[in-house]
Amino acid sequence: MTTTTPPVTLDDVLDAAARIKGVAHRTPVLRSRTLDALAGAEVHLKCENFQRVGAFKFRGAYNAASRLSPGQLARGIAAYSSGNHAQAVALAARELGTTAVIVMPEDAPRSKRDATLGYGAEIVTYDRYTEDRVSIGQALAAERGLALIPPYEHPHVMAGQGTAALELLEEAGELDALLAPVGGGGLIAGSATAAKGLYPGIRVIGVEPEAGDDTKRSLEAGRRVSIPVPHTIADGQALHTPGELTFSVNRRLVDDIALVSDDEIKDAMRFAFERLKIVVEPSGATPLAVLLAGRAGRLPRRIGVIISGGNIDAERFARLCGNAKNDTGSSGD
Repeated sequence: MTTTTPPVTLDDVLDAAARIKGVAHRTPVLRSRTLDALAGAEVHLKCENFQRVGAFKFRGAYNAASRLSPGQLARGIAAYSSGNHAQAVALAARELGTTAVIVMPEDAPRSKRDATLGYGAEIVTYDRYTEDRVSIGQALAAERGLALIPPYEHPHVMAGQGTAALELLEEAGELDALLAPVGGGGLIAGSATAAKGLYPGIRVIGVEPEAGDDTKRSLEAGRRVSIPVPHTIADGQALHTPGELTFSVNRRLVDDIALVSDDEIKDAMRFAFERLKIVVEPSGATPLAVLLAGRAGRLPRRIGVIISGGNIDAERFARLCGNAKNDTGSSGD
């Protein structure tokens, strides 16, 4: 009989937590009576929009970058990203005294591009609909001798992302279910590893935009499925296929994938702003959209939700929220 060692374990997540302590923020867990009533459950929101760079990505980027040798750090780091991982690697490189070169799509949100430049990184652009960012990033790293830190296909990145769920469970205690956005799958892979490592009975539900359901299709098929690059406001989840490493974890540990429409995402962003008093980017709002739209079916009693980020410029936020359909009022709780 042969056994396959998983790319990330609970011990890896615990080790990552020790490594990022004092560098990454321990983000708050928020509650809302209004949300509980609408969801019919006790909801605990892990707000990674308050993380450094405004998203959970800093956890994995720093965990991976901090393990590079002095020689690797001296040569610099490369990454490819639509925005949040770009900022995370740029900041991690600055914290560690090195440089970063980031491959970003030409249509990346301006706020994410400007923030990446602000952390001192160099940006190389590409067309996400006609070019392959992985090939570009690998070629760039090889040409310049840089250490490549991908956004999710890396054990140390997955372990770092899992610390968000670890902290949530440390604060909220045992939960019946955990909801998290799914893009390449690194956040939910690390989070599911942490959650099921601590509480094997917890139900892990990933959330994708309807237009970008590559992970849902892949889990249903039992293999990685590719789709056309999706057009969705959830730019952090606009991928065409799950990662190979992340899928190897998620096919074992993720119980279900729920889908939400762009309109439902807009409604969730508006609800978060008006009732919770927080700014959430589209990808970060997808799990909240599942609860508000009732897309996850009957929910258990205690639920954890990872709000993955809040990186969105004021103009785009106002435009998207102004188009939200439901008026949720303006009072917070």
